[in-house]
Order: sequence, then C-alpha cells, then structure tokens
Amino acid sequence: MNRGALAALAAGVGFVLTGTATAQNSSQGQGQVQGQAQAQGPAQPAEKETWQAPFGGSFTATFAFATDYSYRGISQTQRQVAVQPSFTYETPTVSEQVPLSAYVGIWGSNVYFPPTPTIAEIDLISGLRLKALDNKLTFDLGYIRYNYLGAPSDLFYDFNEFGLVVGYDFGVAQLQGAVRYSPNFFANSGIAWYKWGQLTVPLSFIKLNENVSLKLFGTIGNQYVERFTNYGIGNNNYWDWQIGLGATVWGVDLSIAYVDTNLDSTQCFNTMNCDARAIFTISKTF
Repeated sequence: MNRGALAALAAGVGFVLTGTATAQNSSQGQGQVQGQAQAQGPAQPAEKETWQAPFGGSFTATFAFATDYSYRGISQTQRQVAVQPSFTYETPTVSEQVPLSAYVGIWGSNVYFPPTPTIAEIDLISGLRLKALDNKLTFDLGYIRYNYLGAPSDLFYDFNEFGLVVGYDFGVAQLQGAVRYSPNFFANSGIAWYKWGQLTVPLSFIKLNENVSLKLFGTIGNQYVERFTNYGIGNNNYWDWQIGLGATVWGVDLSIAYVDTNLDSTQCFNTMNCDARAIFTISKTF
C-alpha cells in the first residue's frame, strides 16, 4: 500500500503506521521536477531539441513509460507501470551577461492509492534557472504544486514544495545536490525536508555508435517528515538510494535503476512498496 492508501486508512483510524511526484526526479525534476520525482533517472539529461515559442522562449515535451512510479524510493503505483508526460516553457536568458531564465511546466503520472479513488498526480512547476562558468555551474530555484485527481478533499493529499538544486559539470562527471521544503506535506503531515545528491558519469570511452551514448548514475536522499504517522512511515525520516545505467539511443532515453530504501515492510504497512526493485524507464523528448 502506498502513501495514498495509508492516508486513507488514517482518515478511518486517526493515524497511519506507514507509507510514501513526484516527480524526483524526479529532475527541478522530470521535465523540471525529477527530483521529482520524480522513476528517477539521471537528473541532468543531455541537451534536447526544443520548439520555438513566443517571446523568444522554447517549449519542451517529454513522454515517459516506467515499470514503476517511485517517489523518493516508495512506489506510487503498487509497483505497477506508469505513464508520465510533461510539458515545459522556458524563457530566453536575460542577457549574455545575466544567464538567468524562468520556466513553467506541468508533469503527470497515473497513481494507484487503494482504497481511494485517486487516479493521477498532476504537478504544476515554475522556477528560475541560472547558469554560470560556461554553463558548468547551474542553480535552479523552483516551486511545485502537487495535485491528486480523484482524491477526497478531506485526505489533504495536495501540497506545495519549494526547492533549490545546484549542479556542476566536471566533464568526467556531473554532481548535483538539492534541498526541498514543504510547509505542510502530503496528507497534512506537517513540515518536510528532502535532501539529495546525485553523481552522473558519462561513459564516453565506450564507443558503440555515434547515435548511442551511455552513463552511470547514483543518487542518495533523506526525507524528513514532521508528522510521520500521517505520512505513513515508521520514523520521522528515512533514506532512499538508487544506482543505474542510462542510455540515449537515436534520441530515445533508456534507463535501468536499482532502487531501495531503509524502510522494511513493517514500516511500510506490510507491503513491498518500499522494498528493493529494478525500474526500467523509456522516454522521448520532443
């Protein structure tokens, strides 16, 4: 049972024993979220083609299919498949001297929170992105509004989160770190902090084809939740991590990742949603 189901039980019994949008990654995440939530793959993908947009900006659209939607290590689909589209608009930079841009976007995924009728997570994303040192150093200050379609309002699933992501490209590897804060997290669980770091190593020495590139990535994060029984975990914080291999093949991104947490089944409402598993993701950016 995932965080949604646990919160539903909380409405009935007054507290939840255990449980966990997004988007990680997932990248500001997948699209811009990834951090969020988040199946979390490499948080800083290679530059993609973009569409020309009004006011000199650009549009980016991504469509992803994953064998599980893992939000900070905990399955949001009962370890079942997820379809995750996203759409982002980014402004041009202020100037060559001030490489600051703004973005807005939307990211979505199906979710499965039995016994509630919740069917999808829709995240609204906005933020500012600053690049320096020939684009090697990046700062991303963002906001995410998590919305859960079909969820009863008295479960208080919807919440806001603010985040800062800092990254540096060393050439042989890219390093990223982030801090995310919510004043009232999922299911009215109070103040929450999420800290994570990620290392991505391009395998440029492996020459398969000019249209094929490979990379290794690893991520570790810690989630703190003030009212953790509302959220559905057995402690006020837990760790999650992943290690994986990513590939770009003729413009299609593929990844396989080993994902795990330090929550056992007794801290996850006797489910396998927090257990170790392999997640395969395929995505295409247009």
